[in-house]
Amino acid sequence: MKNIVIAAGYATRLGELTRNFPKPLLKIGSNTILGRMLDDIDRIADIDEHIIVTNHKFAHIFRQWAQEQHYTKPVTIIDDGTETNETRLGAVCDLLLAINGTGPDASRKTIDDDLLVVAADNILHFSFLEFVDFFKEKNTSCIMCHEQPSLEKLQRTGVIVVDDQMRVLNMEEKPQQPKSHWAVPPFYIYKKDDLPLVRQSVDNGCGKDAPGNLAHYMASHTVMHAWPMSAGRFDIGSLDTYNEAIEKYGKN
Repeated sequence: MKNIVIAAGYATRLGELTRNFPKPLLKIGSNTILGRMLDDIDRIADIDEHIIVTNHKFAHIFRQWAQEQHYTKPVTIIDDGTETNETRLGAVCDLLLAINGTGPDASRKTIDDDLLVVAADNILHFSFLEFVDFFKEKNTSCIMCHEQPSLEKLQRTGVIVVDDQMRVLNMEEKPQQPKSHWAVPPFYIYKKDDLPLVRQSVDNGCGKDAPGNLAHYMASHTVMHAWPMSAGRFDIGSLDTYNEAIEKYGKN
């Protein structure tokens, strides 16, 4: 299983802090946001490589950071060739670039493996091992979910309807009238057998910008199950939440 980290955004909401520096590598205490996540994922036996997709503006910073790490699995940095927020490819296209071996770093082979796909700007209160174990139990592509009581927050995220076995029956992005309280965070596992669908997604009308666009598309084209998160997460999306994260987690 490959761990693919989508980290090609420009984090414009953090202003000057990320004008010339990638959000995932901002410090929280003695570690970085991304480092905290990879410390957990690297311990999962099924993972054999970490692939980080970033943009051309920040690729050299990620490469320098990667050279300083000591993970048990190799870390590969992929440059998507973009240099501005206006020209970004979007998360789905960045994933396709990684699995198809295309783009400026086209010397890579195509990927034919199960994929753990994660956003790089969250602090999690659980281990991804639980998610991987759920995937192995269900033997289908999987997404995470959590109960979200706030209507306002449900209207800003992906929302799923599931059956009593947690099979995904329906998924909507940013619904004005949500059909459930199950919200979807940006963490997914795509089964190797479903990669042809992933590769065809954009050509068949899948949105490019957010990783949830692909989950929405896949839920309509293959069997998917949803794992209810066993604990919470902290999403770092603004300067206020970054400062809050430093206050809450900086000493841990």
